[in-house]
Amino acid sequence: MSGTQQLNSPTGTETRSRGRWLALGVLVLAVLLVAVDATVLGLATPALSEDLKPSGTQLLWIGDIYSFVIAGLLVSMGSLGDRIGRKKLLLTGAAAFGAVSVLNAYATSPEMMIVARALLGVAGATLMPSTLALIRNIFHDAKERSLAIGIWGATASAGAAVGPVVGGALLQHFWWGSVFLINLPVMIALVVVGIKLLPESRNPVAGPWDLVSVGLSLVGVISVVYAVKEVATHGVTWQVAATAALGAGALYAFVRRQFGLPSPLLDMRLFKHRGFSGAVLADLLTVFGLSGLVFFLSQFLQLVQGRDPLEAGLAELPAAIGAVVTGLIAGRYARRYSVRTIVAGGLGAIGLALAVLTLIHKESGYPLLGAALLVVGLGAGFSFTVTADVILSSVPKEQAGSASAVSETAYELGAALGIALLGSIVTGVYQSFTAPASVAGPVADAAHESLGGAVEAAKALDPHTAQVMVGAAQDAFVDGLRLASGVGAAVLLATAVAAWFLLRGQRLQDGVEH
Repeated sequence: MSGTQQLNSPTGTETRSRGRWLALGVLVLAVLLVAVDATVLGLATPALSEDLKPSGTQLLWIGDIYSFVIAGLLVSMGSLGDRIGRKKLLLTGAAAFGAVSVLNAYATSPEMMIVARALLGVAGATLMPSTLALIRNIFHDAKERSLAIGIWGATASAGAAVGPVVGGALLQHFWWGSVFLINLPVMIALVVVGIKLLPESRNPVAGPWDLVSVGLSLVGVISVVYAVKEVATHGVTWQVAATAALGAGALYAFVRRQFGLPSPLLDMRLFKHRGFSGAVLADLLTVFGLSGLVFFLSQFLQLVQGRDPLEAGLAELPAAIGAVVTGLIAGRYARRYSVRTIVAGGLGAIGLALAVLTLIHKESGYPLLGAALLVVGLGAGFSFTVTADVILSSVPKEQAGSASAVSETAYELGAALGIALLGSIVTGVYQSFTAPASVAGPVADAAHESLGGAVEAAKALDPHTAQVMVGAAQDAFVDGLRLASGVGAAVLLATAVAAWFLLRGQRLQDGVEH
């Protein structure tokens, strides 16, 4: 009996239930891999730089192109899955993800690495919307679906936290390409098992895939994200302004085109649903407030407190543990109390935890940091799980792919904006530090570029001068981190208030859909 037949046959509740949960196990493999891959490259960057010797600009593209392409293609790929079948798109993307991972691992030049990372982004864009859309179509019982979404979200959180730990362990024993080769066995298992277990689902009346809309979406999102990052790094220039204008124009044309198409790539009427719009906005602003902090926290643990990559990865685990715990129970509590209570409460908890981080300094003990990270994870598990459930429950099953893609795009845009804007705060404060009078020229310039640059530049100085300069650089970095944490806290607390009003009256479904 095929996976589809088993899931839909009336031969017994136990058999059908077992099939659903086994199918979910396949889907979370894909989520785990994408989440790990998003965080593992950061640790490999020093070794990769030493081997491939990229320029500063090439190194930025190696780090950014993956997220650029994913952000630009999520809506298009979610819509494509609605049309050709989510199972087909997921398994094709998984096979491509594994093959391109090998290309990443054995890249021999910076140019080859940039192309390989871009191709990995194309494959990655097929996975996340497909997994959520399949969950929407596999689990017809609303309470079961809430638990399934909780497991999905918990896996994503765990993967993001496990990435640095796995990467640190691999890099202590193997070359940098090994962080990509870990994708292969997981993807092979996903494809082989997924062929048998996953049911196919699609929108039977989706219409043709509009390539003009695909192009406008890709150009619009990538241009806007790129412009935001460039403003944070280099300030406003006419090139950046032109790129931002191009992106805004493309997105405006995309929206206008969707209203005129009989079968739009993204049905803009979804945003008329207050719960859908509120959940998407909450996700975007939450990731915005969190991402800049998470990005710079790794540097704090390693370059300020002197932890090795593996130890730094382990230090960030409380956030994942908290997210896993609350992700699994969020749906139950949202039904017992209310959606807005759980979402707003989760966001408020994250905001308060970020506020606590405004108190950290170089010698801060781990209990303060670990407790704050645990609360961040607890709050994120509640809010992200429930908003994902609201987004999926707000649309017909046939549009699950498009709705999932909107949710994922909000995450990507929030991350890009958070790293860029909160990162600019950290960088602006950091670059104001005063180096010792005897340090000038290229050494001083390198020290003011980044904290990592200061640590590296100090190796060319005498021990006393090096200690003074690195100490001043670390103090400035921590000052910037505290300020960014305060801004992030304000954003999260304001988002909690907005969610309280936007999600008023919103409830998760009960019972089985027919």
